[in-house]
Amino acid sequence: DALRWAGDGPVGEPEIKTAEQYIETLRGRNLRVVILGEMVSEFVDHPLVWPSVNCMAETFRIGVDDPDLATAVGFTGVRMSRFLHVAESAQDLVKQSMMQRELGRRTGSCFQRCVGMDAINSMWGTTYDIDKKHGTKYHQRFQQYVSMCQKQNAVIGGAMTDPKGDRSLNCVQQEDPDLFVHVHARKPDGTLVLRGSKIHQTGVLNSHSMIVMPGQRLVEEEKAYAVACAVPIDAKGLTYIYGRQSCDLRAMEGSEIDQGNAKYGGQEAIVVFEDVEVPPEFVFMDGEYEFAQLLVERFTAYHRRSYICKAGLGDVMLGAAATISDYNGTSKASHVKDKIIEIAYLNENIAGTALAASYGGKAMPAGNFLPDVLMANICKHNVTKFPYEIARLTQDLAGGLLVTLPADKEWENDIARPLLEKFLVGKKGVTVENRRRILRLIENMTMGRNAVGYLSESMHGAGSPQAQRVIIQRLMDVEKKKDLAKRLAGVTEK
Repeated sequence: DALRWAGDGPVGEPEIKTAEQYIETLRGRNLRVVILGEMVSEFVDHPLVWPSVNCMAETFRIGVDDPDLATAVGFTGVRMSRFLHVAESAQDLVKQSMMQRELGRRTGSCFQRCVGMDAINSMWGTTYDIDKKHGTKYHQRFQQYVSMCQKQNAVIGGAMTDPKGDRSLNCVQQEDPDLFVHVHARKPDGTLVLRGSKIHQTGVLNSHSMIVMPGQRLVEEEKAYAVACAVPIDAKGLTYIYGRQSCDLRAMEGSEIDQGNAKYGGQEAIVVFEDVEVPPEFVFMDGEYEFAQLLVERFTAYHRRSYICKAGLGDVMLGAAATISDYNGTSKASHVKDKIIEIAYLNENIAGTALAASYGGKAMPAGNFLPDVLMANICKHNVTKFPYEIARLTQDLAGGLLVTLPADKEWENDIARPLLEKFLVGKKGVTVENRRRILRLIENMTMGRNAVGYLSESMHGAGSPQAQRVIIQRLMDVEKKKDLAKRLAGVTEK
């Protein structure tokens, strides 16, 4: 079984084991990155970027703190991050989910590594299936690529979303062919030359390589767009344009309190491919257009279940809602208690459907396990709604000071500071500073930098709401349910 380590020797150690070692691997790559209109080749310590680097680094820290949860021994015999593990059982899927929730709790942000994990697992089965039909060698190539990444303990990004242009037109109907990543040319040795762009790329700068995949169903005339491959982040021809986030410039103002969550943040970028060369050993789909839809559906099954991370953020939100209620002196009011219960109820619905998808995982022909597709889509559909209501309830409990709180710099003013300390008191024994800190955290997660990951990403990441409803309609088996009702009602039809 190619998936399982034979266990015939000692467990190996990866090249990257600690957060500090990981962060050092991001330096010295001389990438083409545009941030706020400036070319920034060394981005790690840039104040806009550092919180996302530190957030990704937490995926290594949790591996040290809780190796049973956050690491696994892969088919290479190396103990590496669970984000690199190909799921061998439903229990592996469950551990992925539990790890994702815990990281959401630890960071209160998007820790950026789920897309790569889900890309690995969906590509594993799809390359196997392509080979069975076409006699290609994609699965062997993909095994070798994953083996290399496991031994390094590398961070893999997943690049699926194209700019799309006019959504009413397919790839070849667009006025500009580069609106979807495609094979522009081929070299005699089998090297592919790519052009196009991938957008909304979570954590891409903080990765070592990315798995490029088609993002939608394709037809034969779109064969050039049916390409899946691995591309190093520092490959020649790549340009990265950094995405803005609400309130992101607070990271450059020098105030830790006003950032709300100064330690951790997410990252998105637009990636532009300008004649990027991909050697054949890193090509895993080339023209097999009929497998594009299967790959996308498998990926979304993994990735929609991965939104259990929002339950981890929801745990933070529940804690923040309860804490600000304590600080405001309102925690004993019955309606406040009821709102906090509602937050818990909504949040556990997210977690429960994700875990149901993982527990219901089934083996694919390649041997790895796919989550229950219906429950994965129900999880993600919950996520398009429930975090917004949790945010609304938390803002309700926080009060108006959430959006009128003066800047941290006002506490440096000799006139303002004593007045603020006098008039912004809450419950006896609670410092004004602690009250400010919780308010800023709530602001950060509901309308600031980390609202990107908690709210907007919850809506559109892994497919907007209608995409889940299409799958739910397909899998809800309404005819069988009608038969159940008719049988119990004694209905007979001619």
